[in-house]
Amino acid sequence: MNALILLVIGLVAFGFGWFIYSKFVASKILKLDANFSTPSHTMRDEVDYIPTHKFVLWGHHFTAVAGAAPIVGPAIAVQWGWMPAFFWVVLGTIFFAGVHDMGALWASVRHQGQSIGGVCRKIVGSKVGQLFMIVIFLVLLMVNSAFGVIIANESVAYPSTIIPAWGAIFVAIFMGISIYHFRLNLGIVTLIGVVALYGLIPLGNVIPISLPAEFLGFNAYQQWIIILFLYAGVASIMPVWLLLQPRDYINGIQLFIGLILLYSSIFLVAPAVVAPKLIPSITQEGGWQILIPVLFITVACGAISGFHGIVASGTTSKQVDKETDVRFVGYLGALGEGSLALGTIIACIAGLGLINPDLSVDTWASLYKGGAANFSLGGAAILHSGLGIPQSLGQTLLSLMVILFAATTMDAGIRLQRYIVQEWGELYKIHFLKNKWVSTLVAVGLCFSLSWSGLGEGGQNEVAIWPLFGATNQILASLTLLTLGVILIQNKRIKGSLVVLIPMSFILCMSLWGALIKMKDYYTQESYLLFVISFIVIVVTISVVLSALSCISKILRSKHA
Repeated sequence: MNALILLVIGLVAFGFGWFIYSKFVASKILKLDANFSTPSHTMRDEVDYIPTHKFVLWGHHFTAVAGAAPIVGPAIAVQWGWMPAFFWVVLGTIFFAGVHDMGALWASVRHQGQSIGGVCRKIVGSKVGQLFMIVIFLVLLMVNSAFGVIIANESVAYPSTIIPAWGAIFVAIFMGISIYHFRLNLGIVTLIGVVALYGLIPLGNVIPISLPAEFLGFNAYQQWIIILFLYAGVASIMPVWLLLQPRDYINGIQLFIGLILLYSSIFLVAPAVVAPKLIPSITQEGGWQILIPVLFITVACGAISGFHGIVASGTTSKQVDKETDVRFVGYLGALGEGSLALGTIIACIAGLGLINPDLSVDTWASLYKGGAANFSLGGAAILHSGLGIPQSLGQTLLSLMVILFAATTMDAGIRLQRYIVQEWGELYKIHFLKNKWVSTLVAVGLCFSLSWSGLGEGGQNEVAIWPLFGATNQILASLTLLTLGVILIQNKRIKGSLVVLIPMSFILCMSLWGALIKMKDYYTQESYLLFVISFIVIVVTISVVLSALSCISKILRSKHA
């Protein structure tokens, strides 16, 4: 099998999703209306609510939802062979992620920019919505903690990324001020920002920066954790136009460029796939148990992600200029995520063969390591073979992508946690929680504690958290789809609701199954904190599903009465 064939199939399928399927869902199911007054206009405050050009907003949304997940998840999933990961990424992106992301954004825009939990509270019921918010908060807690560890580990492993990674912050602030304060042309500012960002990459290669092996009793990994969460706390309370939005936008551009470079190299090199379609243990009798349901909670953001719904309804919906922009921002953002996951799969299953031509399908088990490392290593080999980019520079470029996306997810994630804490303060009349400084401190403190908790320093934290994050994340996606189904049924679009209810049923079964398996594993391993979190997620999920189904039943009965 040649990787070029997989790339072409994937891109053609994504083209069908964008030009045909998304247009059908947007016009016939959601019925997007360009004349609808969006919250960015009706509630404009120049901090969170602000009308934004759809290209800039797409950049913010795409990079906020992308993070490191569409790299880490698929890179782990190819351990079972390339075929399951490839088809789940392609089909999941088109029929699951795109509809989920676009639908969550539409629902929030139609409900004053409320979070998807707030929408659920209004549509399904107050108590159910409060339970939904618990799942959202736990997902944010895990993703912020895991990504903090990933960034810290990448920063220690690749000191050449430090200058471009942190320099990107100043590039973003420059762009935010240029666009919103001085009203400069978006194209010119984008060009300057991209040149500045990529100019920092070779500088980082020349001047790598490493923290001391030990400082005040903290090792380098711990020092980075402290720095990252201090930064995330400050970034989460800055106006979105000043840092978060332009940072996400420029990261979206650099990802677009990175994918062009990677995809162009794949077209030029057409590397052979060194991974098997399925590992032998799966093809044996009963071997499917190795793959199902674990595949669907491992790939996570590469195919569908509840975290996307949090971002769509948390920050993105407050910036939508016209409701028709929802398709461009939501569905195209999901396709961008799928494209990154597709590139990751090819980098892992084909790029490693370029480094050692003697590798074959039979030796896949011995060369597979998993995680972001294979993406950087294999992707850099493809870039070197296709475009002549030095291996070390290619690794810096791809590792920088991992760091920047994880960082932008943390920026948005901490901000979203702050919103939830403030909502709880409003809901339960706890006045001090409504203060943005206090709510930010609560959000940062909890995430920092989980990253620092000793679940496995030096890379084990995200490994321990990842399966639980994947299961909880997919459960959240299914609950979001279920909420969308209730909304569509309420609006007399019963047949149209199948577009969300069919994917919801599948992913809910897979994710609940996976969560039960992981809960048992955590108990056996005496990881009681993760066991408790798993238990809470499962109980809350069942409660929300039963309440939503009861709500749907009442609606249908009233229509037939």
